[in-house]
Amino acid sequence: MIFIDNRQTIIEVNEEIETKLKEVIDYALKEEEVNIEYEVSVILVDNDEIREINRENRNIDSATDVLSFPMLEYPEGKVFKDTYNNFQFDDTYLDDDKLVIGDIALSLERAKEQSIEFGHSFLREALYLTVHSVLHLMGYDHMEEEDKKKMRKREEEILNNFGLNR
Repeated sequence: MIFIDNRQTIIEVNEEIETKLKEVIDYALKEEEVNIEYEVSVILVDNDEIREINRENRNIDSATDVLSFPMLEYPEGKVFKDTYNNFQFDDTYLDDDKLVIGDIALSLERAKEQSIEFGHSFLREALYLTVHSVLHLMGYDHMEEEDKKKMRKREEEILNNFGLNR
């Protein structure tokens, strides 16, 4: 189950945007071999709100485009599909037998700014940022160059297979 909570008023959120966000999350999780019912929460915010969330959770006093809050823990360098068979699905990670994967905070205001900067549609940027965040929830990271290449490659594979090319 995917929960979307629109907490901003700068960008109009219509049914198409909500549907596409849910579809791309579902698609990305299936691509990452999540074969159990799951929960992901998405809050749609503006730049001020994401700045506050960033400050409170990461001690970084600046707006960003998307933040991920995974509920699952992975061994160093591993992602969900590397560890799935050894994962202990106990009550720590389950809510009504659904795997609680984590939360996403997406600044639609920043997504709009970046879509203009990068010369593609707002929807493409919002979906890209969502896939990026989902991959963080799955254990991907981009702090080291090798990990960054792996994550970027996976983002593009998922977006292209979803039918969202640059």
